[in-house]
Amino acid sequence: MTAHLTQKENFLRVARGEMPEYVPVSTFFSIEEAPLYSMADPSILGSFRGPGGGKDPWGVTYVTGEEIKFAALPKPNDFILTDVTKWRDVIKAPDYTGFDWEAAAKADRKKYVQDPDKTAFVLGGFADLFQQFIGFMGFTEGLCAIYEEQEEVEELLDYMLEHSLYITKNLLHYYKPEGYYLLDDTASKLNPFISPKLFNEIFVPRYKKCLDLVRDENVPIFYHNCGRCEDLMPSMIDIGVNVWDPAQAQNDLVGMKQKYGRKLAINGGFEFTMPSTWPVVDEEEVRETVRDTYKKLAPDGGFIFNGMLTSLDFENPKVQEVNGWILDEAKKLSKTVYQ
Repeated sequence: MTAHLTQKENFLRVARGEMPEYVPVSTFFSIEEAPLYSMADPSILGSFRGPGGGKDPWGVTYVTGEEIKFAALPKPNDFILTDVTKWRDVIKAPDYTGFDWEAAAKADRKKYVQDPDKTAFVLGGFADLFQQFIGFMGFTEGLCAIYEEQEEVEELLDYMLEHSLYITKNLLHYYKPEGYYLLDDTASKLNPFISPKLFNEIFVPRYKKCLDLVRDENVPIFYHNCGRCEDLMPSMIDIGVNVWDPAQAQNDLVGMKQKYGRKLAINGGFEFTMPSTWPVVDEEEVRETVRDTYKKLAPDGGFIFNGMLTSLDFENPKVQEVNGWILDEAKKLSKTVYQ
């Protein structure tokens, strides 16, 4: 098959619910190839999610380290809010007086997109209200507050939402992104952290206010939610989510694809579990799992291949070799399934 679309054009077709020429293949774990999209924070938010950690705009301290592969997490037992009924005394909105949005947009585009023909400029509007709230209080106290003090939590979320709306409006105006990223993990590997009922009552209406702004600009919406979050997805699709990222294998992805078709693009759908025989791995078995994923999720579009071996030890030569098999097989299939 001869491809006529660039990597980015083909990827954005999937994000818009259109039929692509070929299956986009994510290369996030490859340092040699340009990624499909940038998945970045605008510089106004600072670099707290980076490898150095730091404070987020609300004052929550994030830490990192080699043991967690330099992912940034709220500092344990250093919560800025211990009683949700006292949030008005503690939580203060960030002040961005004098911030040069136009200059920041130019600098961020240059920073995050090295090849505009290959990488879509996708940024977040800091609408991750659940994670922000849990960052204030921690999981134990935060989840108890959601169930015991729902009215106070909702008033706090409305206060936080004004900040998300401010970021989103300016992001759309100055950055002209090619995608909007909502990153808000609300599920574990097995189940959501809160019931779908509470999720729909508390979070969905507030997400919608941000996403309505994005939909008005015809910008595709990417929703990041790890774990088994399929119970929460229908309401998110209703308010405009176009791409589920990462759609992890513990969800009923075949059922979701049958129900929503290209309306919801599945970005992910693959993982190869490290076998008990590690480091002995059957290459053909690895490649067959990739082929099986394509058979289930690629037909009629709406699929972006994204996945790897279930190991974060990316520098391990054997991990690199297995991930290389996965990427090679995915690329081979990419150009053939829609012939």
